[in-house]
Amino acid sequence: MSDKILLVNGRRVQNDRLTRCELLIDDGKIAAIGEQVTGGEGVHRVDLHGNLVTPGLVDVHVHLREPGFTNKETIATGSAAAVHGGFTTIAAMANLNPTCDTPARFADQVERNKRAGQVKIIQYSPVTVGRKGKQAVDVEQQYQAGARLFSDDGAGIQDAGVVYDAMKQLAKRNLPLCDHAQDDQLSMGGVINAGPVAAKFSLPGMPAISETAQIARNLVIAQATGAHYHVCHVSTKESIDLIRHAKQMGVNVTCEVTPHHLLLADTDIAKDDAEFKMNPPLRRRIDQEACLVGLLDGTIDCIATDHAPHTDKEKQQGFLKSPNGIVGSETAFALLYTRFVKAKIFTLQQLVDWLSVKPQQIFNLPNVGLLRVGDPADIAVFDLAQPTKIKVDQFFSKGHNSPFVGDVVYGSTSRTYVDGRLVYSKEN
Repeated sequence: MSDKILLVNGRRVQNDRLTRCELLIDDGKIAAIGEQVTGGEGVHRVDLHGNLVTPGLVDVHVHLREPGFTNKETIATGSAAAVHGGFTTIAAMANLNPTCDTPARFADQVERNKRAGQVKIIQYSPVTVGRKGKQAVDVEQQYQAGARLFSDDGAGIQDAGVVYDAMKQLAKRNLPLCDHAQDDQLSMGGVINAGPVAAKFSLPGMPAISETAQIARNLVIAQATGAHYHVCHVSTKESIDLIRHAKQMGVNVTCEVTPHHLLLADTDIAKDDAEFKMNPPLRRRIDQEACLVGLLDGTIDCIATDHAPHTDKEKQQGFLKSPNGIVGSETAFALLYTRFVKAKIFTLQQLVDWLSVKPQQIFNLPNVGLLRVGDPADIAVFDLAQPTKIKVDQFFSKGHNSPFVGDVVYGSTSRTYVDGRLVYSKEN
């Protein structure tokens, strides 16, 4: 087959309008893009049948589970799930065993990701040694090994002095501390949002203040150090209000929201079903609405899935015993397109930006999230016209843990290219 691929009869969104799109891939890069492109001799033509063409999506928050937890997911299965959802760049969290908290371990993890991954994988370094929250890693050494993103995600850093030390180090290189904001003394051992739903099921509730108090503390430390503070999976109205105010004050803060916190509230939980168990938990309807408002007014910078696969057996134990998290890579775009774009709550342009351009901008990621001549041909193609039902037997992830199984959606992925190589096709 020719190295040149001409994608014809596609559409892309520009300035909130869908326009005809043809795109030439040559030697793994975008060679031309426009309403009409000539491929020349020997080009392989691919008819996109009017489907949407976007930059390969960028997910700055996934869990690949390898090494240490390969019964839940592997780099191979997690990256297969990513391309099935149209993601071509993902950032993998460091809650692994062992975690990559030294330069040697970090370099090993990067190599492991390259060998097994179908997508571009940006590896997080932990913020603290062993992710234990007691001592900050040597940021400069981790940086020299290639680390650009830092997070202890899965656990909040309880010691303010450790956060202060880490942020001072990170500020020197303008690197982000990406925070799972949770004060364990205020979380009360909760497994579900504190409130009437927790009481209904006689489950211990996690108060919203467990997130908000940690964010408030870390915003003050970020202001004092000048560090870039990024809040992972923000979930409460009060947290969003704090971040909005901090941005107005000039604090270097960004944040993300998950699809599930945009789509669901705790009142959607009809029974003790751990497919609805995640951390932070699904909050009140007013918090869900605040997440949408925060996205629309720019307080929330991007959408990230927090793809967190677990085994079927683990998630069948109810709220008290099951682990936190749901899978999200394969369903994010379609769910958000169906629920919000088709309902005209936000635009297709906004959705594409939140899932590609904005992650690239806030973390200054090179050569991802954009459709530009000369860039790597990382491209996603979505079918906006044909409805599909979300089924577990269609998941490429090892994890099937999703409350959205059975939903009918529009916007399923039809093709995904990484560096011009077709890594997923619905037709295959």
